[in-house]
Amino acid sequence: MNDPAFRKTAESQEPSPRTGPDLSAVIAGVKFRNPVIAASGTFGYGREYAGLLDIASLGGICTKGLTLNARQGNTGLRLWETPSGLLNSIGLENPGIRAFIKHELPRLNALGPVVIVNLSGATVEEYAEGARLLNEVSSAIGMIELNISCPNVKAGGMAFGLDPKTAAQVAARVRRAAALPLMVKLSPNAPDLAAVARACEDAGADALSLVNTFKAMAIDVHKRRPVFDNTFAGLSGPCIRPIALRMVWELRDAVKIPIVGMGGIASAEDALEFLMAGASAVQVGSATFSHPAAMTEIIEGIRSYMQKKHLAYLKDMDIRR
Repeated sequence: MNDPAFRKTAESQEPSPRTGPDLSAVIAGVKFRNPVIAASGTFGYGREYAGLLDIASLGGICTKGLTLNARQGNTGLRLWETPSGLLNSIGLENPGIRAFIKHELPRLNALGPVVIVNLSGATVEEYAEGARLLNEVSSAIGMIELNISCPNVKAGGMAFGLDPKTAAQVAARVRRAAALPLMVKLSPNAPDLAAVARACEDAGADALSLVNTFKAMAIDVHKRRPVFDNTFAGLSGPCIRPIALRMVWELRDAVKIPIVGMGGIASAEDALEFLMAGASAVQVGSATFSHPAAMTEIIEGIRSYMQKKHLAYLKDMDIRR
């Protein structure tokens, strides 16, 4: 639900045995009914999963990566399964921000969960103009997730997220262009991830999400060439979870703003690890492909765990407090 009354931060009342634990999470002033968010690029615009799960029960939905103008995406094969993971080379295929606002946003907003728009671009100017357009419809959007970490495009994307100076430059321009809460999605491929995180925080980011996919590749031994036309692709899935968890733990000490953790989360236990490591919420991505109901099961698993451990609020999960 994206009405201001629901999103407004408010003091929670003490949960009673009758109502159960309070799963709500507040990130950058935006209230989520629970901490489980559909990750960008894995849930379309929500309606694609209608009938497969209770979409309204989710905390939020991150859109597919959007750019100022429409993109066709990468040529050739785009998905390749690996042991305990998935390689993707989609290339930010999307209809462009104007088309998204006109055709997709009204339907997405009507689904109920907080809408998070994943914003990407090839230049700083494209990011800023995209943010300006989104700001014009801010009442229908919960926050912007600034994507400076996509490894599947030749221009923009991860190129901005590897260096603290360029990351801060994009974050600052988007911050000036839009009053919406700003969450920056970080790349695990950055040589000094903590430095990038602090630079984004100093540039005005309200929250961070991590990790995006790891730069990886596969070779077709029968054709004797790389599987993907772009050679490299992004690796996600259970195989990256322990590394992603370590990065969330480390960045919890590096910044003061909230962190949304992701990377291979497929069960309630996986999500609990990230919440205990200091994440304020989690995003679920690749698991949805193989098990569409994964997110709703994770929500119920978190609720059940809190009940068994007599935890009233989500913040009580953080073992770093």
